[in-house]
This record gives sequence, structure tokens and C-alpha cells, in this order.
Amino acid sequence: MLVFPGLQGNTCDGPARREFLRVGSLGILGLSLPRLLQNAKLQAAAPKVEQGGNFGRAKQVILLFLQGGPSHLDIWDPKPDAPSNIRGEFKPIPTNVSGIQISETMPLLAKQMDKVTLIRSMSYTPTGLFNHTAAIYQMLTGYEPSKVSPSGQLEPPSPADFPTAGSHIAKMLPPTEPVLPFVEMPRPLQESNIIGKGGAAGFLGKAYDPYRLYQNPNEPIKLDDLTLRSDVGSDRLQGRFELLRGINGSMPQLEKELEKYALDEYYSKAFDLVLSGKARDAFDLTKESDAVRDRYGRHKFGQGALMARRLIEAGTRFVQLNWPAVANGNPEIDAWDTHTANFKPLRELHCPKLDSALSALLEDMDQRGLLDETLVVWGGEFGRTSDSQGSKGRDHNPHAFTMWMAGGGIKGGVKYGASDEFGYKAVENRIGVNDLHATILHLLGLDHKRLTYRYAGRDFRLTDVHGNVVHDILA
Repeated sequence: MLVFPGLQGNTCDGPARREFLRVGSLGILGLSLPRLLQNAKLQAAAPKVEQGGNFGRAKQVILLFLQGGPSHLDIWDPKPDAPSNIRGEFKPIPTNVSGIQISETMPLLAKQMDKVTLIRSMSYTPTGLFNHTAAIYQMLTGYEPSKVSPSGQLEPPSPADFPTAGSHIAKMLPPTEPVLPFVEMPRPLQESNIIGKGGAAGFLGKAYDPYRLYQNPNEPIKLDDLTLRSDVGSDRLQGRFELLRGINGSMPQLEKELEKYALDEYYSKAFDLVLSGKARDAFDLTKESDAVRDRYGRHKFGQGALMARRLIEAGTRFVQLNWPAVANGNPEIDAWDTHTANFKPLRELHCPKLDSALSALLEDMDQRGLLDETLVVWGGEFGRTSDSQGSKGRDHNPHAFTMWMAGGGIKGGVKYGASDEFGYKAVENRIGVNDLHATILHLLGLDHKRLTYRYAGRDFRLTDVHGNVVHDILA
């Protein structure tokens, strides 16, 4: 809730009161006056650099993040010639691209591989206590967790954390329409009781946190945050905004700050967000046909993917769709953490949902002309080993795993890099976390080596200057 305390005098809304202006729908943006001024001090422009080619080709991003660690061996990187205890229970199938095979668990997506670059050589060396939280933090912020805590990031989120990828984009590429810049759904990043680590703006400030829609997209969505209160009409809300502008201009102690950091712009965008209704409409899946909703799959992840498409269509810059389960949850119910049970959950529960959602999203976005300027990224915090705890599970593996990218300047129908015969280690064209971030930022028209902000007396850059753009996968 947006509150301006301690101001006296009459307003158009009635008698004086300590908290004279309340707009319940604005709290979603974290727009408190001290916070905004503090955040503004951290900002230094990072202008685009004209570099030609596909630099700036993408305008928006959908990140499909499978927290929990999906098995690359059983989905994207099958090893049919390996011993049975390594190759597992699934057979490879051909795709619509000659020379690329994926697991039989993904028959629908096999027909969409001409749109995808399949990266089979993702790899990083974990630091500190290696767990889901540490891996998620490193994958989404681009920073090793030891730079914040040597324990491996089992601590709760902190304002001193490094910013997540979507927060960078929300800051550097604000949307041109009155829509939410960065949306995360349908549940937070979570391992046990550690919630949200690696998923916030950190020291960029709460103004760049995601809008968190932690609801089931397969059920009716409640959007009180984006809806005018029944007792406050649009004319009245606009009047309050004009009053606020007048108040800002009458506070000499803030004049320099307001002039320098354009505070009104933030409030203007917040009011536009509520008044326009465009952001609210993007969440309304009842405007889609039953056939389209069925194609995506009538489950949380499927309907979340459809909602992601609608948000991108409306102008949102970054949508992060998390797998709707705790990272270290029960694989027999909904989680990808398949230490003791891998094959049955993938066959009967997880992969059918994943297959329907991913294939529908790529096909739908391509048909609507959205894929050309939208970068779609799929992945988790690591892959899985060929060995197991017992005969039916697989353990964590950050040394080789698969991610894929599509649209927004990415080549289609490409497999890039390779893991060894056991799927344990990247052996060809290894791509690290910072390489991935650098490539994403390049496609969005941002040079990861340029200065972006100063914090705690140090100049920070988007990937700490590490990483290289992977030009071989660019169209």
C-alpha cells in the first residue's frame, strides 16, 4: 500500500488525517518514497551500444525455470549406447530436425525442435555448500553464492543479494506500455523453508522486484492489486495523483532529488498500471478459447505458459514461470528432485505436463508472430547424474546439463555442445552461467561489460564482466 504519512491539511477526499493518501493497488511495486530515492542513487545509465547483427533483436524474455533439477539424460540428452544403468528406461526419438534426437518423454516438443537451439554443454563448478538454493542463486544472478555467503546460500533472501536476471531487465528496459515489467509465477523459488533466494532485485531495490503472482493459473485469478477499489473511481484516483504532484513540488528538501531522479515518473507509471487495465487483462485466461487452453494443458504449468504468452503479448519485458513445486519436494507428487524416484514420475507426471506446455508455447508464439522478438529460455539449476540412490533415481549434476533457447535472434534446429558418454561432464563447447547471461543480455541490446550501477563503493556490472556471448547459436 502506498502511504504518505505525517502531512497535514485538507484534501479533496475529506478532512485531514495522518495517512491522507492510500492507494491499495500500488504496494505491488514497492514504491515507498525512501525506497525510491535510495534505489535511484544506485542507478547509472547503461546505454545501448550499437553492435550490429542480432544485438537488440529480442525485446522480451520468457524464462521457464524448472527448479528441482530436471534430468537432461531422460529428456534432452539421451545416451542410447550407454550401459542400462546410465541410459535409463527411456528411448530416444527423432525430431523434425535431422540429426537431433530427444527422449520419448517429449513427443510433442519433438515436432518443434526446428525453433530451438539445444545446449547440451551447460556447466559450472559449485562453491560453498552445494544445494538447490545455491544453484538457483548462481543460475539466476550470475554470481557465485560464495560472494555473498560461504555457507552456500541457505540463508533467506537479503537486501544485499545480487539481483536476479529479470530485475536487470526491468531496470534497464522498462516497458513502453502500462504493464508489469517483470512477473514471476505461479509459486516462489523454494528449497525447504528458504523461500525466494535468487529471485529478487536485491540491492537494486524493491522497485525492480518481480510482481509475484503466486496463484494457480488453472483456477480463477484474484487481482486485487491491479483493480480499482470500489470506493475510488478512475477520476478520483487521477485527482489524487495530481494532488501528489503538487505536494512533491512544495517540498523544498526533496526538490533536487525529485528533479534528478524523476520521482513523478515512477508514480505516473504506477497509476497508469491501475487505470489502464491492460496488465489486469493479460492475466485473464477466460479470453482464450477452450481449444487453446486444452492445447497448453489444464494444469498449473500449462496455464502458466499460456499466461506468460499473454503477458508478453501485452508488453511485459520479463516473465519467469517457475515449476510449481518446492525444489526439493516429493518427485512422486510434483517435484524434479528425483534422487530416489526418477523414471516413473517423469513418465507419468512431469514430462506429459512439460511436453504439452512447451510445445504449445513455441507453436502459439510462432503463429502469432511473437517468437521473432521474444527470447524463450528453458532450464533448471542443474541436471542429473547417471548414477543414483538406488536403482530408480538420479543425483545432482552441475558439471553437464541441458538448457535450450528459442526465438529472439537464436538459431533454430541446432544442437550445441556435448556431454561425455555418461552425461556427466561437458566436453565440447562448454557454456557457463555467465556465458548464458551475456548472450541473453546481448540479444536484448545490453552489453554485459558496461557499467550499470554502483553499490557499496564498487562498480558492478551485469555478469561481473565474466562470460562471453555465444555467437555460434545466434541467427
